[in-house]
Amino acid sequence: MDGKVNILNWFEISVTDIDRAKKFYETIFGIKMEQTEQMGMKMAFFPMENMSGKLSGGLVQGPMHKPSADGTKVYFNGNPDLQTALDKVEGAGGKITMPKTKISDDIGYMAFFTDTEGNGVAMHSQA
Repeated sequence: MDGKVNILNWFEISVTDIDRAKKFYETIFGIKMEQTEQMGMKMAFFPMENMSGKLSGGLVQGPMHKPSADGTKVYFNGNPDLQTALDKVEGAGGKITMPKTKISDDIGYMAFFTDTEGNGVAMHSQA
């Protein structure tokens, strides 16, 4: 690799109930997710620009996908202020595990939450 290519290009969040998880993420981020079934797995995709080289991902329900609060953390873009989406987490069935917390003046803020499936995820924003 020449260092000019994104080393990360896709992520999958494991779920046990695709409809419940899709509704949760659509609610807190105010988005619509397309749902499909591929290779015996149910999938719902976060909005993306197809083949743009920008990172995106989806929710996946399948035999090789088991939700977990431990392990790798996915950080969602919460700009301009992650508090807007974080305020919707508990009403949508999730749980805030770390409130909006300042990292530094130049990096911004972060927060952790658990989604309806038990996955530990995070958000970041500049303000």
